[in-house]
Amino acid sequence: MSSLETKELEFARQVRRALDENAASIPPATVDRLAAARRAALARKKPETVSAPVFVPALAGAGMPDGFRQVEIPQRRRSPLRRFALAWPLAALVVSLIGIAYWEDQQRTAELADIDAAMLSDDLPLNAYLDHGFNAYLSRAH
Repeated sequence: MSSLETKELEFARQVRRALDENAASIPPATVDRLAAARRAALARKKPETVSAPVFVPALAGAGMPDGFRQVEIPQRRRSPLRRFALAWPLAALVVSLIGIAYWEDQQRTAELADIDAAMLSDDLPLNAYLDHGFNAYLSRAH
């Protein structure tokens, strides 16, 4: 724990101790009125409803008067057709990526074939390309 958390916990303990010590000095009539008020508040308390969280964009209520409140949207089950409607863009993306990868592979293969064809149709023998001195000559010539 950090020193700030430790200080906060110590302060909370001191407040609780002070309230417990002073609770004994409250007149019995006041204690009875506080107990009656607590029972009345608990009787009027609405039951808690369990709802799923609704994610609202940060600027959804920007510029709206305070009287307008966010309304919880009840969750409903999605039909199989609706699930498919959500899944097909993902499937289209996967198919597109596979197509792009295939096309790029074909382009690379065609470029390598062009290089091989140029080397084989050249006047130089293939051993010239393997000679390190010839490579140094080519790099100095350009």
